[in-house]
Amino acid sequence: MGSVQRSAVTPSKSRLARTFAKVLHARTAANGIAPVDGFQKVKPQEKVKKFKTHDKKINYDHVNGHQQPALEEQKRELALESLLAKIFASISSIKAAYAQLQLAQSPYDADGIQTSDQVVVSELKILSDLKQCYLKKQLNPSPEKALISAEIQEQKSVLKTYEIMGKKLESQLKLKESEVTFLLEKLEECKRHNRLLEKRMNSSGQLSIPDNLHLSGLSANHFIPVLRHTVRSIRSFVKLMINEMQSAGWDLDAAISAIHPGVIYWKQEHKCFAIESFISREMFDSFHSPNFSLPNESLPDQEKVRQRLFFERFTELKSSKAKDFLAQMPKSTFGKFCRAKYTRLIHPKMESSFFGNLNQRNLISSGAFPGTAFFAAFAEMAKRVWLLHCMAFSFEPVAAIFQAKRRCRFSEVYMESLADEAFLFETDDGEQETEPCVAFTVVPGFMIGKTVIQCQVYVSRH
Repeated sequence: MGSVQRSAVTPSKSRLARTFAKVLHARTAANGIAPVDGFQKVKPQEKVKKFKTHDKKINYDHVNGHQQPALEEQKRELALESLLAKIFASISSIKAAYAQLQLAQSPYDADGIQTSDQVVVSELKILSDLKQCYLKKQLNPSPEKALISAEIQEQKSVLKTYEIMGKKLESQLKLKESEVTFLLEKLEECKRHNRLLEKRMNSSGQLSIPDNLHLSGLSANHFIPVLRHTVRSIRSFVKLMINEMQSAGWDLDAAISAIHPGVIYWKQEHKCFAIESFISREMFDSFHSPNFSLPNESLPDQEKVRQRLFFERFTELKSSKAKDFLAQMPKSTFGKFCRAKYTRLIHPKMESSFFGNLNQRNLISSGAFPGTAFFAAFAEMAKRVWLLHCMAFSFEPVAAIFQAKRRCRFSEVYMESLADEAFLFETDDGEQETEPCVAFTVVPGFMIGKTVIQCQVYVSRH
């Protein structure tokens, strides 16, 4: 048979186990037995019988004279260690009682608070007694039992403290979960409210412009609400496009960096302004041109006739839904505008990644219009831009469009900042630490006669 080999790896002793070993070692030493490698060396009985009578008269006085002080010193050290163990046990008990006291305060538990308070007072009295015993050198005559008892008490107190902390953490976890649930419900409520507001805003093509408005009564006060509707429609489409990008797995940071490289944003959520500026730039491109740079579109030469034509186009479309108008008049000038802007704004690779095909693009190129929700949102945005263009050319003189160049100085007269954080870094004298400048234009501005409608810009420090 093969021999069983003993494992060379010895598990580490626990604190309590080390205490037991120390007590046993002290007892064996006090009894005069010297353990060697865990075993006692005892002479065989046969050899003992061979000892002569005079051998039994060995004088142990010399041995005991040297051994007795060592045993006394070892016993004193064990008594002091027992005293320290009692102190630490009492401190652990106070710590456990204090943790229980905190736990009993919320929710309020009068009995638990009283019990914990009594334990703290009792343990403080024990500490005071231990102090007096040390000062008077009244050490425990049986330190072995006291040491083991103190170790057991300390371990129980530590275990109790962990249990109390576990209960406290569980209570905090439940509280946080309830807070998260409440905030999620509040978020859903806000989303429902926002969707309702968007539905009300987008379902009706009506603008806050009277139906009996005449060309002669047109003013900048009529242009401003049309511009506001246009900006809201663009931002609604920006939100839709970002959702499509995320669903398609786009790297939004890379896309935003490609639109405006090198821009440092004040907040993470400000990055959506870059996409909004891209869409605005494409939709307002050629806004200064009377025919929006559409091919094969002629306009009357007379200024008054052209002015009335644009006002009639505005009146014709302002009360209609974009998709209904396109369905009835697919070959209209507005239909050509939608085709041109869609094919320029929505790149084929973008459409393919969004929908997995180019069906919408092919349908638009063939002269028809898709009935998808994505194109409906685009058409509504295009309608608002088209109406703004028609009204701009209904003025005399024509409303001029402008935008701020990158790195130009910020002007409160011509610009409105979308990043208020850029103006928070001021010295005590009220001056900027670093003068803010324009990173990019988000929404262009307009000038109607002497009236300036500020462009919306994103401001950063360089």
